[in-house]
Amino acid sequence: MQPDTRYIERRGQIEHYFDRTAVQAWERLTSTAPVGRIRATVRAGRDRMRENLLSWLPHRMDGLRLLDAGCGTGALAQIAAERGAHVIAIDLSPTLVNLAQERHRLAGHAMMGRIDFRSGDMLDEALGEFDHVVGMDSLIHYDTPDIVQALARLSQRTRSSMLFTFAPRTPLTAVAHRLGRLFPRSDRSPSLEPQSESVLREALVARLGPQGWQEGRTERVVSGFYTSQAWEWKRG
Repeated sequence: MQPDTRYIERRGQIEHYFDRTAVQAWERLTSTAPVGRIRATVRAGRDRMRENLLSWLPHRMDGLRLLDAGCGTGALAQIAAERGAHVIAIDLSPTLVNLAQERHRLAGHAMMGRIDFRSGDMLDEALGEFDHVVGMDSLIHYDTPDIVQALARLSQRTRSSMLFTFAPRTPLTAVAHRLGRLFPRSDRSPSLEPQSESVLREALVARLGPQGWQEGRTERVVSGFYTSQAWEWKRG
């Protein structure tokens, strides 16, 4: 099954932004280097979200295969590997993937063989099958049909659970979404696509329910300018 043209166009915008426009900012945000007040709230929010998602995965993952879909600089992949998982860590940005590999190497970890870093599309069927899939903030720039389609495709190759985040529709995210569209396209990041939780749930139940998938835990993280909601879907 091939992604539709809308998904491909959006994927190209995201790849261009994270691989060229925002690399230095993203490298600093995901490090321990000092950042401004606003970015500090985003960093804290992302750290909390990562901890939430990791807490929903098994504490020991020996023999399990995990897809870190949209791995960024590899923080979640590294912890999953420390738990014993074999991780496929993939991101649209080759530059961020190279940074993830370099950070992993400099950390001196002995489990290099457990993380397979790749640049490309998280939906690539050649990546194989997984026990768990995690997509932290990798679907927040897509609209509802594309999120549902992406998860449906991943569900066909996932044995246990899919954990992902979305941008919940709130008054603040609605305002930010409108303001973001005021900036010239060349100067802004791909806009978030705030989701109605009820509409997204209905669409996922209709698409995944017949294949035996059930809704699990959900938790929202709000930290200054960072608002994201984690959702767990489990195979029944």
